[in-house]
Amino acid sequence: MSGNTTFTMIKPDAFADGNSGAIIKIIEERGFRIKALKLTRLSQRKAGQFYAVHKERPFYKDLCDYMSSGPIIAIILEKENAIDDFRKLIGATDPKQAEEGTIRNMFATSIEANAIHGSDSDENAQIEGDFFFSELEKFYLD
Repeated sequence: MSGNTTFTMIKPDAFADGNSGAIIKIIEERGFRIKALKLTRLSQRKAGQFYAVHKERPFYKDLCDYMSSGPIIAIILEKENAIDDFRKLIGATDPKQAEEGTIRNMFATSIEANAIHGSDSDENAQIEGDFFFSELEKFYLD
């Protein structure tokens, strides 16, 4: 993944609230192509591995508890300028600060339950996509 590929994850709150389909529809309407999609559930251990970069932060345990609380949808997306365009589409982490029309403005209920994750760099998109999808899974989707 680089340049034109990003990773996203529909979080447990958005999935539980029945917003996954609406979120995916918005993503596709904005020109993103789904390269891989997986419904899964993170164990506490896997959530800890995924968010290991935050291990020393005070919110780490709550984040892992939340991310392992229900199903998530992991997605690899493709579009020119994918990282920047997707970050604009999802909006600010705090939905109160997210611009109107962004996914978090429409679907997030709090800074903690903010509906969706989006990679912040090409490097992290690669790492995060590889965390959820094997090379074989990505191969069959090309």
